[in-house]
Formats: sequence, C-alpha cells, structure tokens
Amino acid sequence: MFQKDLFKDKVVLVTGGRSGIGYAISQMMLELGAKVVIASRKEDLLKQAAEELSQYGECSYLACDIRESDQRTALMEKIKADNGRLDILVNNAGGQFPAPAETISENGWDAVINNNLNGTFHMSSLMARHFFIPQKEGCIINIIANIYRGFPSMVHTGAARAGVENLTKTLAVEWGDYNIRVNAIAPGTIESSGLDTYPKPVQDILGEARAAVPLKRFGTVTEIANTTCFLASPLASYISGVSLYVDGAQHLNGGDPMKLTRLMRAFTKSR
Repeated sequence: MFQKDLFKDKVVLVTGGRSGIGYAISQMMLELGAKVVIASRKEDLLKQAAEELSQYGECSYLACDIRESDQRTALMEKIKADNGRLDILVNNAGGQFPAPAETISENGWDAVINNNLNGTFHMSSLMARHFFIPQKEGCIINIIANIYRGFPSMVHTGAARAGVENLTKTLAVEWGDYNIRVNAIAPGTIESSGLDTYPKPVQDILGEARAAVPLKRFGTVTEIANTTCFLASPLASYISGVSLYVDGAQHLNGGDPMKLTRLMRAFTKSR
C-alpha cells in the first residue's frame, strides 16, 4: 500500500521514539523516505536508538523531557536549525504506572497528567506555532490508549489520555483553518518482550485478556506503525479529528477489566 518514497522530503518528529511503538513508527517513517527526529528523556539510550535507526534513513535525536518548557523549545530550535521545517508530529511520549485509584498519591497523579496530557498539548502548540501554522500545513498524531470502557488500575493515564482524545477533536476543528490534521490512535495491548517480565499472576491475567480479544491475540508495534503512517499520509488527507482503535475490537469485548486492580489490592494487603 505504501510507496517507498511516500514521505520523501518530509520531516517527522517522534517523541518517545527510542523504543517500542515509537521506535517502530520511526523505523517505518525512515523506510518510507522521511527524515526523522526522535526524542525521549534518556540521552544514552536515545543516542543508541538513533544510531540503529540510521541504517534505514536520516535519523537525528535530542534528549527532551516534554514536561519541561526549555527542553521543548530546544528541540523545536534544533529542528528549525537542521531542517527549516516540520511536517509530522507523533506525540508518543508518555509514562504511567499501574495502581488502584485509592493508592495514587498527589505527586503520582500530577506527574502522569503533566507528562501525558500537558506535555502533549504544549508540544503540539509549540510545533504548530513555529512550523505548521506558518506553513499552512501539518499533521499531528497522538498515541493514546484503550480508554473506551475506562481504565481500571490506570486512572491517572486514563484521565490524561481521555483529555488528549478531546484535545485531538478540538485542535482538529480549530487548526483546520491552517490545513493541520489532528488524529489519535488508541492501541490495545501490544505484544512485546516487556510482557514477559511480569510475575505469573499478571501473566495469567494477560493470558485471559488475550483470549477475550475478539481477534484472539494482542497487537504488534508494526501494526501501530502501519496505522500511523496511513494517518500521516495523503491516503488519509480528508481524515481529521478521529480516534482510531487498533486493538482487534478489544475495546468492545476485553474481558473483566477489574482483575488487575483486584490482584494489586490483594498484593498490597498481603504486604
């Protein structure tokens, strides 16, 4: 479906681009001809990822905590100095931790909201003001989460991602005046090596969750990358303001969402 030079001469910024979904998106964008800038907080790991990704195309990097205004500005200035433009922003950076809602501290709540919601807005606003609005063209893709039925054990990031979903709709309307498209992707559970690190009780829950997905499997990072490239491409030139669930219909039939929460509560009481 994708031509080899689909993103030729396009400059793409992928936050959280050093691993997982962000890495897969960056690789595919490079393979399709884009120049890619990746950003995340840990510079040593980010540098290593950029070196690996450079085999697929022109990849640069800058360490950036999207919660910090000066670091966001430095990233914008680097892109302007190196490329003079930005065409696609993929807001993939985020962070959270599983916990029952009653155990999340004020600091824990604020950290996740500041990262996943505030950081996404400020990054979008900055890049729009300095690139997309003057260019009268741009594309923003926000990676959110499966929040369709709430997000037990992840109330902080569920609230943040719901905020980003509404942000996606609002910016799509407001910035349509500038020919900027804004969409979101909501991945389901994505298969990765990280799942293997969980203890057996969690593994059992994951097994049940996998069986409850209507397509009977978890997703892959490549499937999320495919969706991102589609939404960023001319193939989706009349699509804006949507949240696309890429989860094998898991959001409609995902089993018992409270099992992890009950397990964590039991673990906390046993300590």
